[in-house]
Amino acid sequence: MSTFSAPITRGRRPGGLQNRDSLWAALPWVGPVLLLIFGVVLFPAGYMIYNSTRRISQAGTNVEGVGFDNFASVFADPNLPRILVNTLVWVVVVVSVTVVLSLALANFLNKPFPGRTLVRMAVVVPWAASVVMTTTVFYYGLDRDYGIMNAFLVDIGVLDSSYGFTKNVATALGAAIVVAVFVSIPFTTYTILAGLQAVPGDALEAAKVDGAGPVRTYFSVVLPQLRGALAVAVLINVINVFNNLPILRIMTGSIPGYSADTLMTYIFKVLQFDRRLDIASALSVVNFAVVVLIVAVYVKLVKPMKET
Repeated sequence: MSTFSAPITRGRRPGGLQNRDSLWAALPWVGPVLLLIFGVVLFPAGYMIYNSTRRISQAGTNVEGVGFDNFASVFADPNLPRILVNTLVWVVVVVSVTVVLSLALANFLNKPFPGRTLVRMAVVVPWAASVVMTTTVFYYGLDRDYGIMNAFLVDIGVLDSSYGFTKNVATALGAAIVVAVFVSIPFTTYTILAGLQAVPGDALEAAKVDGAGPVRTYFSVVLPQLRGALAVAVLINVINVFNNLPILRIMTGSIPGYSADTLMTYIFKVLQFDRRLDIASALSVVNFAVVVLIVAVYVKLVKPMKET
């Protein structure tokens, strides 16, 4: 009669204990990162949500809890629809134009030509420079009285006389969009350029052998290979543009009221001029929720990490 004996394991611990030991062993390495995330992201977000449910005086005193009354005030604000429309237009136009121009520029920089290295370095300049400085240069360049850009447009006959671009809602937002595209192109271009340089040469050769022309090769072979780079570039641009404050604050800051505001500039005005920390916190929660929703839907539909 044969007997079955279970193998004897020596020096091995149960899986749960091994996982726990691995966690403690990794803690010294990931601990500082977790502390940084908690201090920079989680704690401020939690404190913001807490403030959004309180009534806070203009002196900054936490008076009492009000539940969702601050959110009711936010959604009852008659300026909110216009602000949301401005935000949508701002994000969609800036990101769309940036991606299209960056795609064309990346394809140009991917071609061999004399001085390509210098041109590639020059493209980085708007990204390396201060956003506030760049926007200020544009703002004063468009000034009606002494702006060099305004004078140039008059000299070449585009304008009959100087025009106050930053004093009108449509033109101020248009000028802000131009500046935002200008400072967003370098990062987006280099992201797409990295994707172009990762396109396998064998795939291009195979398309050429099959008789595909340049246009067909680009749309059937190259562009699908750029899916990951484009997806990441669009996602990061959406987040950056949505949360952008300096460009809009400078370009539209001289326009009274809220007709030229996005969510970020509106939060800034409520906090600085009205000194309503509680309402500003509720608006920030709404802003944060919208960003999270956009990112979640985008990641779900586009799947930026999915292999081509």
